[in-house]
This record gives sequence, C-alpha cells and structure tokens, in this order.
Amino acid sequence: MQLAFTTLFMLLFVLLCLLGILANGFIVLMLSREWRRLGRLLPSDMIIMSLGASRFFLQLVGMVHNFYSFFYLEDFSSGPARQLFGLQWDFLNSSTYWFGTLLSILFCLKVANLTHPTFLWMKWRFPGSVPWLLLGSLLISTVVTLLYFWGNYAVYHGFFIREVYENMTYTERAMRMEVLYFLPLKLVTLSIPCSVFLASTALLIHSLRRHTRTMRQSAHSLQDASIQAHTRALKSLISFLILYILSFMSLIIDAIGFFSSESDWFWPWQILTYMCTSVHPFVIILSNPRHREVFKPLLLLARGFWLV
Repeated sequence: MQLAFTTLFMLLFVLLCLLGILANGFIVLMLSREWRRLGRLLPSDMIIMSLGASRFFLQLVGMVHNFYSFFYLEDFSSGPARQLFGLQWDFLNSSTYWFGTLLSILFCLKVANLTHPTFLWMKWRFPGSVPWLLLGSLLISTVVTLLYFWGNYAVYHGFFIREVYENMTYTERAMRMEVLYFLPLKLVTLSIPCSVFLASTALLIHSLRRHTRTMRQSAHSLQDASIQAHTRALKSLISFLILYILSFMSLIIDAIGFFSSESDWFWPWQILTYMCTSVHPFVIILSNPRHREVFKPLLLLARGFWLV
C-alpha cells in the first residue's frame, strides 16, 4: 500500500512538472519569437519571459534533484551533489520569486488609480527601468545563492559545527543547520519579495474590484465585455496570489525538515511546492489573447493524440 501511494504521487509529480515545463517553454518560445520579429518587448513581456525561463529551468533542476535525492539518498548526502543542485535550485528559485514580484508591481502601477506623488513617479519610471530591475533581481539572487552555498558547504564538511556537534550524524547536522541557518535565511530572503508581492497584488485586486463594481452599476448588462475582462483579471490575480502564498509557505515549512526524502509525504509535498510554477503559466497563457489563440490548437492536437 505504501509503495502504491508513493508511486501514484511520484507519477502525479512528474506529470505536473512536465505540464509546467511545456507551458513555460511555450511562453518563452512565443515571446522570443515576438522579440525577434519586432526587435523589442513590452516591459510586461520582458518580465513574463524571464519568469517563464526561470520556472522552466527550475522544474528541470527540481525533477532531477528530487529523484536523485529519493533514490540515492546516501550518495546525495555524502557527495557534492547536494551543493551542485543547491547552487542551481537556490538561484532559480530566488529569481522566480523576484520576477513574480516585479510582475505584480508592474500590473499594480498600470491598473491602480492612486494620486500620491510617489506612486505617480513610480508609474512613470518603472516600465523603463524593467531591464535594470531584472538584472538587479539576478544580482540579488546570486548573493542569496552564495549564502545558501556557504550553508550547504558547512553541512557537507561540518567544519564550523564539528566541535559542538561532533557526535552527530550527517542527517542530524543537516537538520540542525536547516533550523539554525537555512530557516532564518529563507525567512529573510523570501519574505522581502513576498511582502512586496502581497502589498502590490492586494492593492491591484482592490482597484480592480472597485472599478468592476463601478462599471456594473453603470452598465445595462452583466455581459458587458469590459466587465467580463475585469472579472477574468480578478480571477487570474486571486489564483496567482493563492499559488504564490502556497509556494512560499511550502518552502518555509520545508526548511524545518518535516518532509525529507525518506518521508511518506515527500512526493505529495513536492507537488504542492511546484504547484505555482506549473499551474500559473497556464493562467498567463489563457489570459493573453495572442498566446491563447496559438495554444488552443496545440491543446486540441494533444487531446486528439491522447484519444487515439
């Protein structure tokens, strides 16, 4: 029964990641083709393409990391693989969070109707600063990755805790480092973009709801195209907000070490962890008329192949 449970959720995890890889790859391919055709991209498309690329590689690295640590735990623990995978995963994960935050800020500045001078200044300057902000996000992610790499190096060699915890096994040392070093580090480095994301998304949802309510009061029918567009935007934002929070909470809980690769709930937990990076790309595709127009025939083709 335990083997069937593990196998089922392992397959679900693989399916979820493959769908996410295909969706993120589609976004990057579409925007890359548009960039090549026009020679430029809108600020929102720059961020979406960067977000899609980071998620694409994050899921590839995550799949390899999870299967390697699950099937070769001893090798993973005692060899340099932990540091190698950690180096890639930490950088891509941090980049993904910052790119998602930049996207929420940009949409908030475009849609929210505030008259504060600071907000108006940001609304004017932010779109033109997007390339620099993307580079800044990569720089921050590099610094964060180096901090994580130092922690993984300390766990692997056990050099600075050797005297205090010399009788501990590798797993015990790793758990101690997770609680004393990685958990505070994750709280600090992830809480900053998450807090900004929550603030900008909450303001954006409030503005959209207020605008939608005003249009409904003045419209003759609830089927008005503008109302439907705003309602779809609200649903997309709320879904992104929920997925973002679930992803953030899963990473924080994971730092405490509740669900190691030896746990029966390891694969269900991985599904929850990668839910945002796999589901949200479909929200982006379906909310964009250009992408949706190209993506629908692909879905019909895949459906026909599946039913054959």
